[in-house]
Amino acid sequence: MATESRAIAKYILRKYGGTAGLDLLGENSGIEELAMVDVWTEVEAQQYYPAISPVVFECIIIPFIIPGGGAAPNQTVVDESLERLRGVLGIYEARLEKSRYLAGDSISFADLNHIPFTFYFMTTPYAKVFDDYPKVKAWWEMLMARPAVQRVCKHMPTEFKLGAQY
Repeated sequence: MATESRAIAKYILRKYGGTAGLDLLGENSGIEELAMVDVWTEVEAQQYYPAISPVVFECIIIPFIIPGGGAAPNQTVVDESLERLRGVLGIYEARLEKSRYLAGDSISFADLNHIPFTFYFMTTPYAKVFDDYPKVKAWWEMLMARPAVQRVCKHMPTEFKLGAQY
């Protein structure tokens, strides 16, 4: 489903993004920036998401869907995922030493793709992992400081209850 949502988001950006003066896909910035948006979108999909999502599932999703609040997170899954995530964050740290955002000096689709799972990851007891990567942490804080991102996150539930309307 996540890869489908990326394709849908790209379609919407291509169809409507120009009307808002946005170039989140890098299509108007030259072939290099377009390629960097594609590269970092793939890194998010193939490396970052598989590393961060198990922690979110173990700490938030599974306890929500298992009747009675679910069991404690599978610590082995969490620990293995955190180890993978640290490796990915090291790559991000190196990239963000060279540019303000992942694909260059302007925010892009590649950056925005990180918001949903990182937002929820930051509500887990493991959020402090980002403290070891100052450039990544600053990048995340910069994303979260954007008014549009704040408006979106305001509608993302942080407490999950059966029967609640989101």
